Amino acid sequence: MPDRGRLPAAERFPEPTAVSHRTLALTVAAMVAFAANSLLCRLALAAGHIDAASFTALRVASGALVLVGLLALRRDRRRPGGSLGMAAMLVLYLLGFSLAYRSLSAATGALLLFGAVQLTMFARALAGGERFGIRGVLGVVLAMGGLAWLLAPGVTAPDPVGAVLMVLAGAGWGAYSLLGRGAKDPLADTAGNFLLATPPVLAALLAWPWISGQSLSVTTMGVALAVVSGSVASGLGYVTWYAALQGLEAGRAATVQLSVPVIAAIGGVVLLAEPLTPRLLSAGAVTLGGVWLVLAGKRQGQD
Repeated sequence: MPDRGRLPAAERFPEPTAVSHRTLALTVAAMVAFAANSLLCRLALAAGHIDAASFTALRVASGALVLVGLLALRRDRRRPGGSLGMAAMLVLYLLGFSLAYRSLSAATGALLLFGAVQLTMFARALAGGERFGIRGVLGVVLAMGGLAWLLAPGVTAPDPVGAVLMVLAGAGWGAYSLLGRGAKDPLADTAGNFLLATPPVLAALLAWPWISGQSLSVTTMGVALAVVSGSVASGLGYVTWYAALQGLEAGRAATVQLSVPVIAAIGGVVLLAEPLTPRLLSAGAVTLGGVWLVLAGKRQGQD
């Protein structure tokens, strides 16, 4: 039996190829959906349209209803799939995301969230034997550097509780993405995960006044923002992400998500009238350029 430890690196770790046009299109759509989630949540909570617990509950419940409805329209009549493990990671992400933004600025929250996602997914990539050639390493460095350039000026010392919640949310989303790479039926599995996540999120909603000492606060606009976030940006967005993950290695899947804060910042300029600065333009170009290098590049084998 040949000594695997002495085989060339190109044989030990097969070189990933450039992603297909289908995978690229699905990835772009998923990133836009993720950015939309950030914008919707930021608008709903910052403007006081709804409290964090109610937003999360409406988000997951509306997502579950839409996904189950779409599943019922299919000819195969397949039942919802998913798993308890993935549902748990989804709950961790959903609750941590909304609750953390009660005390964190948008820039601080995004930095903590995607930093935790990167740590989780890159750790798994390295443990699984993925290796990055010069182009891939350069892409990762550029993407993370561009994101830091965009977010660092607005970062202040974060609230400890909020910081922990957002780091947990990032770890939950990273784990959810990794587990979702093996999904054979994205729609059925996402529908099942949303259904499984709904009861614990609703339980958290009922317990929220007792835990926080604050009453629930919901307006019509808050309900609308949460439902759009759950049914479109989350439910359909996660199905798209599931499908994209089937054509992405863990390292690439981690890096491409660095584009979400940039897309969200651009959306803030267009939709929320936030100022467009030279720093935003330059950081966005560097980050998206780095993401492109990781997606399009091939690992160069090294002995």
